[in-house]
Amino acid sequence: MSVASYWELALPVSGDVAEGVTNFLWELGALGVVEEQTPGEEPRLRAFFPGHLDAQRLHAGLSDYLGGLRALGFAAPGAPRVAAVAEANWAEAWREHFRPLRVGRRLLVAPPWDIPAAPGRLAIVIEPGRAFGTGHHGSTAGCLQALETIVGRRPPRAAIDLGTGSGILAIAAARLGVGRILAVDDDPDAVACATANAALNRVTERIACVTANAGALTTAPAPLVLANLLLSAHRRLAAAYARYVAPGGRLVLGGLLDGEAAGLGPALRAHGFAPGATRSVDGWTTLELRRTG
Repeated sequence: MSVASYWELALPVSGDVAEGVTNFLWELGALGVVEEQTPGEEPRLRAFFPGHLDAQRLHAGLSDYLGGLRALGFAAPGAPRVAAVAEANWAEAWREHFRPLRVGRRLLVAPPWDIPAAPGRLAIVIEPGRAFGTGHHGSTAGCLQALETIVGRRPPRAAIDLGTGSGILAIAAARLGVGRILAVDDDPDAVACATANAALNRVTERIACVTANAGALTTAPAPLVLANLLLSAHRRLAAAYARYVAPGGRLVLGGLLDGEAAGLGPALRAHGFAPGATRSVDGWTTLELRRTG
């Protein structure tokens, strides 16, 4: 795109299908989804997508999904609208909707313009930008909760964060006491965002942000690996996870719809992972696994 940096997709949506449509927008590649309710008007969803995606394909994909809802007897929303969004408008949209959020027992995710006092909690400051991960999505919240539980027992010396996005999981790991974190993403914009957020949180000396293919790293195994990715990526990376997680180490997988999690188990067991705790947040499942051997 030559003018806009993002696409905004907006559509009215009723409460009975809002969650399903929201999850589908995330699967299409949304960087953020917000639900708005204005008195006297129908609720609507606004989803933001990176400018390099094809707007016509976004519109067609969602239209097909809405047609499927109608075929199932749901009162599907009206037609979606896709429009170009300038960089400044993206930032302003997130300033309207990004509020501080308490996660688990010890964490507080907040934007830099609104960091409340929260005794007993560790602040994770995230500047919304081109990368996914503000803690408000169920997949990120579930990974943060799992991370807090695992690290609380004994912070490991090192961790790897695959698909780091905004860097939120890597930063949380550093704030919780993990010694050194390798934060990886194949999107240079995401790596730049994660680097900036690490600086905001004053943990740059413990987080190395790199642009790389998550399946082709040459790095020593770590006692903790985090991967908040979609199901297709987890299937593709199953063998790589076995190389990256040290024997006896932990693997935390997010980005799975509740109905998808059970189907991933056999692929992971085949590569030496034993199932551990499972948690669900807003329809998204996070898996904890242990590397055997």
